[in-house]
Amino acid sequence: MDRDLVAQQVRTFVQDNFVYGQGSSLGDGDSFLEGGIIDSTGILELIAFLSRQYDISIQDEEAIPENLDSIRSVSAFVVRKRNGSANLS
Repeated sequence: MDRDLVAQQVRTFVQDNFVYGQGSSLGDGDSFLEGGIIDSTGILELIAFLSRQYDISIQDEEAIPENLDSIRSVSAFVVRKRNGSANLS
């Protein structure tokens, strides 16, 4: 799975659902939580999107900032999950 494609799709989802198209300045490494872009409820929405979009199951212990707090971390996590390994590298 192509990490750049995942990053583009995640960016589109975040812009459409949380920053409403005004996220052109959202960097790939910008923290969703620290930037006030996504709150805890939004993380649940993001998890639901990722599960549907990429046909992955995200366990509670995987719902951590290291996996879900930026476009970069989400795209890397999705690629690891799709490749069969969600362990942090």
